[in-house]
Order: sequence, then C-alpha cells, then structure tokens
Amino acid sequence: MDQDPKERLLLPPRAAANGPNRRGKPTTPVCGGGGGGGGGVAIDVHGLKKRGGGRRSWVRVDAATGASEAVEVAKPALMRRLDLPARDLRLLDPLFVYPSAILGRERAVVCNLERIRCIITADEALVLRDPDADGGAAADVAVRMYVDELQRRLVDRADDLPFEFIALEVALEAACSFLDAQAVELEAEAYPLLDELTAKISTLDLERARRLKSKLVALTRRVQKVRDEIEQLMDDDGDMAEMYLTEKKMRMEASLLDEQGLQGIGNNVFGSSYSAPVSLSAPVSPASSPPASRRLEKQFSFARSRHDSFKSSESSQYNIEELEMLLEAYFVVIDYTLNKLTSLKEYIDDTEDFINIQLCCCCRITSVTS
Repeated sequence: MDQDPKERLLLPPRAAANGPNRRGKPTTPVCGGGGGGGGGVAIDVHGLKKRGGGRRSWVRVDAATGASEAVEVAKPALMRRLDLPARDLRLLDPLFVYPSAILGRERAVVCNLERIRCIITADEALVLRDPDADGGAAADVAVRMYVDELQRRLVDRADDLPFEFIALEVALEAACSFLDAQAVELEAEAYPLLDELTAKISTLDLERARRLKSKLVALTRRVQKVRDEIEQLMDDDGDMAEMYLTEKKMRMEASLLDEQGLQGIGNNVFGSSYSAPVSLSAPVSPASSPPASRRLEKQFSFARSRHDSFKSSESSQYNIEELEMLLEAYFVVIDYTLNKLTSLKEYIDDTEDFINIQLCCCCRITSVTS
C-alpha cells in the first residue's frame, strides 16, 4: 500500500552502522516508492510535485447569481488568473500547516480561517474542498455550510455590502463560531474536573487536567492568531483599502473605457491609420494581432500599474468605514472567546497552586509522623 506523501518526508533514525564515524558506500534514494538499500529512504518527489502543483477541487460561488459549482483548477492557473504569488496559495494548501491569515491583494482576498480556505474576488469565491484536509468529513461539512450561508446572504442581500465583504464576513463568522464552540466545550469539561480535584486529588484526574491544559494552550494560540489578524487589518488603512475589490474593478473598467474613448478620438482626428504611441518599456509581441483576451489582460495590467503608483494614497480614495465596522464586530466576538480561555487558564493555574500546597502539606505530615 502506498504511503501518504507527508509520511515519506519523515526520515527514520539512522542505524548504528551508518553513524558519523563509519564511512560506507553512499546510498541513492529511489523515487517513485521503491526501496533504497543500506538504510536509505525513498521519497516520491514526483508525487509530491504533482500533488503540490496539480489540480485541486474547489467550490465556486458566483457573485452575481449565487450559483455554486464544483471546479478543478491547477495552482499555476490560479496564479495567472488572479495575479497571486505562490506563497499566498501555499497558505491554503492542506499539505502545509499554517496559522490563520487574511491577505488583501490586488485582485483577490486570500483567507485561511480554521476550516475555511478560500479565495475571494469581486466576481466569485473559490472555496477549497480537499478530502485530505484536517478534519476530514467535518471539514467538508464546514465547506458546505459556508457555501449555503453565502448563497443565502446573496439572495437576501439585506445590506449594500460588496460581494467580497459578504464572503469575508461569512468566513469570519464561521471561524469565530467554531472557535467559540470549542472554548465552550472545553469549559464544560474543565470546570467540573477542576472542582473535583480541589475536593479530592487523584492521579487519573491529574492526568485529565494535564491533557485539558495542553488543549487549552493550543486553542488559545489559534484564537489569538485570528484576533491578531483582525486587529492588524483594522490598524492599517492601506490593507483595508486593498480589499475593496468591487470598487477597484469598477474604477479599472472606467479607466479602460476612458482610454478607449481617447483612442477613438485620436483615430477620428488623425485618421484610421493612426495608432496610439507604444510604451518603450512594453514588450513587443512577435504576433501581428494578439487575441482579444491577451489585449484585455494587457489593459488590466496597465490599469493595475497605474493603481500601484497611487497605492500610498489609496486609503483616502476609499471609504473604509464599512469594512472597519465589520472587522470590529468580529474582533469583539473573538476577543470575548479569548477572555474566556484566559479566565479558564487562570482557574487552572490557581487549582494547580492549591494542589501543590495540599501535596506539600501531606508530605510534611507524613515526614513528621514517620
């Protein structure tokens, strides 16, 4: 049976015969699952490359209609389509374990929020649906719930928020609700156990308390990361302005229409043979007439470069108040969850101090009586 690619990366400990003081014939790793001789390990590099850059399953939600469909898109195609670097898509890859992150980019918002890993644009939301993701069936249910809730809000459209903020809000709500539910579950298990320990100390309960504290530390770290991401966005007007994808798209389209109108005026004035001056820095294509899609992509690239030149003053061009209010609402929610976990940790620490005092007293009494 083939091993999981992640397991192949875990090198076994070296045998004593292959220690640092022994020189032997070097072994050659065999790719493709074959066994290597002399204590070598086989790493399926080709399999890992195929999995890392292969086609993945996504659920696409259309911004205009709310319709959803399952699509398979390769990583390089997403990078070209959305103008995203590979490191951004790596945040969503189930092969890697990354903390929660919200990234605002030129044409997309990349979200890794607990079980929701999605790419949001002005026209669509792509939600990663991977059977190998952490949580298995539970992660798949979370994806379906996210899609259903996003579709419901698009149909109702109770406010005037642009699509990207609606999709982001659903992702934030799903992550905050999931983390708070885990905190409530941990509280329900911890407080009765700690009260029982203060009444009667037992080895079994001490071990349970130790495991609970480990879970508490891990959960607190995840909650803290989501809180930090929201706070970092609220503190940076430029990052918030970058996430106004619908408005940026409308401005780009208006800019393109203005440029086409100016070109039409130039043709009318100078004749049909006149063509607009070509930038000296623009690459010259050997093809005589590029396809319409390539011309449109070049026009978008020109508009993006113009947008980048004014990026420093972007926060003054956009009214970031609505996004800031949205983020503040979920900052309050996640901060409340963090406070609950902090209180629980303090209660555990107080219980540990009480138990240590009780054990010290018992030891003293035993030593005196003996």
